[in-house]
Formats: sequence, structure tokens, C-alpha cells
Amino acid sequence: MPLQNRVTPLSGLIADPARGLVYGNRGCLHDDRGRIRRRFATRRWIGCRLEFKGWHRSALMQPGKFTELFFLDEETAFAAGHRPCALCRREDYNRFLELTGARGADEIDLRLHEERLAGPGRRIHRARPDELPDGAFILRDSAPWLVLGGELLRWSPAGYGERAAAPRAATQTITPPTLVEVLRSGWEGVVPLLHPSAVPLKS
Repeated sequence: MPLQNRVTPLSGLIADPARGLVYGNRGCLHDDRGRIRRRFATRRWIGCRLEFKGWHRSALMQPGKFTELFFLDEETAFAAGHRPCALCRREDYNRFLELTGARGADEIDLRLHEERLAGPGRRIHRARPDELPDGAFILRDSAPWLVLGGELLRWSPAGYGERAAAPRAATQTITPPTLVEVLRSGWEGVVPLLHPSAVPLKS
């Protein structure tokens, strides 16, 4: 049975057999039986490499250890509110701080925490899709859709499928504003930014 550790663009945790291209965590979210009990345990929500220095944990979601999370790609991790890890992605992390103007992990993590959460729920922002950079996510019919090449691609745990025209009116934006601006800079890190199933519209 799949573990409940696949992350959606809305930062929710679901059980799905598809394994993403990016790894990360936000502290220990599970109990001793591997059941998810909380949305987060820290403000430090990070995105990591799938492999680093040959480190390997034989069993996932061990009692008392952090909950291993998996994302379809880095754009999904950004939408969920995660930023590059300072350990396994030091160069990405340093560039990320430069782009955001943050002086360190505590400052950027507090900023992102305020942008992604509103009380017990998820904070949603407003923007026009044609003003968003490729890689940002919006809500359409209560589902997350990726903005790419002038159109929308519907997200799923295994990849991007259905396509639709991007609306012109302001809409609900999932990706936190700080991370929208990072994407606008032309961000490219060491982990896959975009899943291969997403192909931009040909001109």
C-alpha cells in the first residue's frame, strides 16, 4: 500500500504509487504506526535531491524520524511552499537567498510560512495567469493547474495531463508570492524543475 507522503501543489499529503523527482521534508508528521498526524512540525519546509552522498534509509517513516516526502517536480515543491535544502543543495540554497533577499534560513522560512498558511488552511493569493511566470500554479475548478507556455496543465501525482486555455481574469494562485518571483527569475536548480510530461505549447 502506498504511503501517505506524496505532496500536492496545495501542500496536502496523499497516498499514491507514483514516485516524484524531488524529495524533502517538513519534520516528523507521522506516528509510530506510520500514520500522518499533522501537516507540519516545523517552519523549515525543504526540497532535496533524491540521492546525496549515497545516503539511504532502508525503511521510510521510521518512528521519531522526519517524514520523507516526495514531489512530482520542483515546481510542485515550490507551489507547496518548500525551498531548496541548505545541505544537499548548497549552491541552490545560496542562490535562492540572493534572489529572495533573505539573510538566512530562519528569515526565509518565516516569510514562506506566512505566505503558505492562513490559520488551519492554505493561504491563496490573487493574480492574473498572464502575469505569472511559467511554473506557477493556480486553482481551476478546485484543482491545481500549472501555468506553462500560455496555457494550463492539470497536475496529477504521476504527471501533467489535461490542457486548458489560461483565463484572463485574476484567479486564485497557489504558489506563494516569494516563490513566484524566484520562478520569474528563470530559476534552474539541481533537481528537475518540470516533470517530462509537461511540454509547453509550440509556437
